[in-house]
Amino acid sequence: MAENYQLPIDGNWDVADMVAVSELIDLVLQVYEGGCERAKLLEAHRAFTKVTPAKSEQKRFDRDFEEQTGRSIYQTVKMARESDKRVIKGA
Repeated sequence: MAENYQLPIDGNWDVADMVAVSELIDLVLQVYEGGCERAKLLEAHRAFTKVTPAKSEQKRFDRDFEEQTGRSIYQTVKMARESDKRVIKGA
C-alpha cells in the first residue's frame, strides 16, 4: 500500500490472519490502480471471510476501510464476482 491506513486490526488475530487481511486490502487497492487478477482477489476475499466470519465484523471493517480510502471491499468483490474477465479494473 502506498499510504498508511489505520485498519481495525483485531487483537486476537495471529500473523497469518493479519497477512490475509493485508493481502485483500492490497488487492482491492490494486483494482483501482491498474488492475488485479480476479481469481487472486476472490481467493483473498475467501481468506478474509475466514478471519472475519461474522457479517457485522466484515461490514464494520469495510466501512472503516472505505472511510479512509474511498474504496469499498464489498463493492469491489461484487464487481469481481459479476465479471468474467481475468483482470478486474476499477473506475
